[in-house]
Amino acid sequence: MIEERPPPLVEMRDMRVSFGGVHAVDGVSIELYPGEIHALVGGNGAGKSTLVKTLSGAQRADSGTIVIDDEQVDIHGPIDAKKHGVETIYQTLALADNIDAVGNMFLGRELTTPLGNLDDSSMEDATRKIMGRLNPKFENFKASVASLSGGQRQSVAIARAVHFNARILIMDEPTAALGPAETDQVRQLIRQLKAEGLGIILISHDIHDVFDLADRISVMLQGRLVGTVNKDDVSVDDVLAMIIIGKTPEELTQREIAELRG
Repeated sequence: MIEERPPPLVEMRDMRVSFGGVHAVDGVSIELYPGEIHALVGGNGAGKSTLVKTLSGAQRADSGTIVIDDEQVDIHGPIDAKKHGVETIYQTLALADNIDAVGNMFLGRELTTPLGNLDDSSMEDATRKIMGRLNPKFENFKASVASLSGGQRQSVAIARAVHFNARILIMDEPTAALGPAETDQVRQLIRQLKAEGLGIILISHDIHDVFDLADRISVMLQGRLVGTVNKDDVSVDDVLAMIIIGKTPEELTQREIAELRG
C-alpha cells in the first residue's frame, strides 16, 4: 500500500518576476511538503534567489499564486511571511555582530516585564532552551556573535527562526565558508529540523550538500524551471546536466551526456 502524502505546506504557482525586460522568474511552480528538504539549484542568475524572495516577502511577484496550508495568501513583505510561519536564513545570517546570542535571538522581538523593562532572564532562559534542543554543545551565550565560529553563528540564526514558530524555512547557502566539521554540524541540524516536520527550501551551489540533504531537487535556468526530480532517482551528473544544458535526464541525448562528461 502506497502511503498517502500529506498536503503541501507551500505551493508557489506560475510565479513571475521581471526587472525591466528581463524575466528573472518566468512561470515557475514548486511545492514544499512537511518534513521535506527541497533543494533549489542553478547557476548564477538562474532566478532561484528571486523566486524564494517572493515567498520571504523581500520581493513582490508580478504575478502568480502562493498557497500556504491550502489557503491562498498575500505576502507583501517579511512581516506577512513571518505571520505565515516563513523564516529566511540568508547567507549573511543577518546577525548583529556586537551583541550576544540572546540579544540576536530576540532582536526586534524583545520580551519585556510588566513594567516595560527588558526581561533579560526570560530571553536567556528561552535561548538556552531552544539551543539545548538544537545544539546542546553550544555554551557561548554571553559572547558577541562576532567571536563565534561559523557553525555556531548558523546555530544562532536557525534557533532564532525556529523559536518564532517557523514551519517553512528558507536556507541560502547554509554551509558556505564552513570547514568540514562545522559543515557536518550544520547538516545534522538541518536533518533534525526535517525530522521535526519543518519544510526546508535549500539554496545551494554545493552539489554534495544537495545530495546529502535534499529529498527533491528543482533546477532553474534563466528564470525557468528545468524540472523537479527525486534525489534518489538521479545522479550528480543528471543534475549537473539539468543545470548546464537545461534538460531533464529523459530529454538528454547520448551525445550531450558524452560532451558533459568531457
